[in-house]
Amino acid sequence: MAFGFMIERFGLFVHMLSLQKDESLQRGFSFWIGLAFIVLGALTSAAAIAQYRTVLRTLKPVEIPEGYRATLGVLANAAVAALGVALTVYLFVHGASL
Repeated sequence: MAFGFMIERFGLFVHMLSLQKDESLQRGFSFWIGLAFIVLGALTSAAAIAQYRTVLRTLKPVEIPEGYRATLGVLANAAVAALGVALTVYLFVHGASL
């Protein structure tokens, strides 16, 4: 996701450097590639939640170490996925105007 954000912002930076005074700011190829990487990162985090829960269901209670918080990984990945979606929406709505 960070790589996608970097691509999107760098494309904007390069475009602004070459921007003529009468030329308007357009979403270029780097915007869409960057957005695709951000979406891919968010989807990967969501898929990791499903995979983790599937593996966790196969374990017997005795196989889970004492004090292990099984929901911590789910919460972390859910937060990353939600932030990725929020960043995607924000960049899609405001990306060319930043």
